[in-house]
Amino acid sequence: MHIQFFGAAREVTGSMHLVDTGRSRVLLDCGLYQGRRKGAFERNRNLPFDAASIDAVVLSHAHLDHAGNLPSLVRSGFRGNIWTTSASADLCRQMLMDSAHIQVNDVKYVNKRRKKQGRTPFEPLYEPQHVEAALDHFRTVDYGESFNPAPGVSARLDDAGHILGSASVTLDLSAGGRERRLVFSGDIGRKGLPILRDPVMPPGADAVIMESTYGSRVHEPASEAKRHLRVCAERVCREGGYLIIPAFSLGRTQEVVYRLNQLWEAGELPRVPVWVDSPLAVRVTDVFNDHRECWDEEMLETMRNEHDGDPLGFETLTYVRDVEQSKALNDRKGPGVIISASGMCEAGRILHHLRNHATTPASTVLFVGYQAEHTLGRKILEGRNPVRIYGREVEILANVERADSYSAHAGRNELLAWSDGVRDAGSVNSWFLVHGELDSQQSLAAALDERGAARVVIPERLQKFEL
Repeated sequence: MHIQFFGAAREVTGSMHLVDTGRSRVLLDCGLYQGRRKGAFERNRNLPFDAASIDAVVLSHAHLDHAGNLPSLVRSGFRGNIWTTSASADLCRQMLMDSAHIQVNDVKYVNKRRKKQGRTPFEPLYEPQHVEAALDHFRTVDYGESFNPAPGVSARLDDAGHILGSASVTLDLSAGGRERRLVFSGDIGRKGLPILRDPVMPPGADAVIMESTYGSRVHEPASEAKRHLRVCAERVCREGGYLIIPAFSLGRTQEVVYRLNQLWEAGELPRVPVWVDSPLAVRVTDVFNDHRECWDEEMLETMRNEHDGDPLGFETLTYVRDVEQSKALNDRKGPGVIISASGMCEAGRILHHLRNHATTPASTVLFVGYQAEHTLGRKILEGRNPVRIYGREVEILANVERADSYSAHAGRNELLAWSDGVRDAGSVNSWFLVHGELDSQQSLAAALDERGAARVVIPERLQKFEL
């Protein structure tokens, strides 16, 4: 039995880990690698294994860095089942279709220039019909339900508390008279966050594949989230600018809206117009409302007590679907609040809002999620100026803030508490740290060593380890 790491190895994106028992080959996640565009496209296009040899996929959650390359897997010959929760399956339909449309449109834009230069046109990584083909392979299970994705493999999903439908994966593996239990953390959430329940502890393991995104950082308390929003909103109201919040359409947007709703209901939010300018975020919010079985008690109680029964809506909030309505925001004078995708400012409507409203000191850009290396969001957060938006140099003059309290990833202390719980439930022989930049992983590895972990490994991409 062995594990091989094909993505999110000494990096954050592209989650993809292959478990091979000798009888069966099970892939944990099949995410998009997100980095410098040319290299990312080539890596996502060329899968590092024979897709037809994979018996099953077990998917932790619907974020694109975990699920975004499933259409390529099916397009390349995969014929098995993709196992996940019902909420993740519904979210994947929205996320993957949106990803396909973006890729088609991006390639169309690039090919106009290539045609003028007499160069061979690109093909998109995948198109909507490839997404439909992938969705036909989905099979859903409830949290805590046992299922058999492949011969000699028994599995269960536990609520990871990260985003709607997210799960930690437990695999009980049997082959050649040997038995091993492997836990894949997926992305671990935080206790006390709104909307979703707290993470559920997996039932111990022989080996653990564990995320380490914030292995070196202690987050602000979640209670700081509302205060940070209120302070930023008050500032742009005084200055007449815009509060621009780049937010992932799945998870972060809904939390920001929920916090704004709390401020509104408490009379602590200035009377300022708020727009969620992301068609995907609007559709994802509909999925949130369809899966209230994933909500925590606080969210359900809020829904019961709200005068309109909608914790994800309030009087000054508008969900923008129409492109013309989105364009109109570029010419509108402030103050206002715009929540828009993408969360790392790599594509989508957020680019227009940054170009039009982040060029004045009256505005504020508030980052509420992780910004990967080489992304536009990371460059703005680090204060680099000017930055390139749509091929032009743009000077960012807005105030730039970061609110760690919004992170849906466990911070250092929460990761260590999670590891203590898994270790207490069973004897862990090996820890494999993934989904993190190397400095975060090394910091977390040192802390696990101090806690007496038997073996802590930071795998490189393509490395293989015996279980």
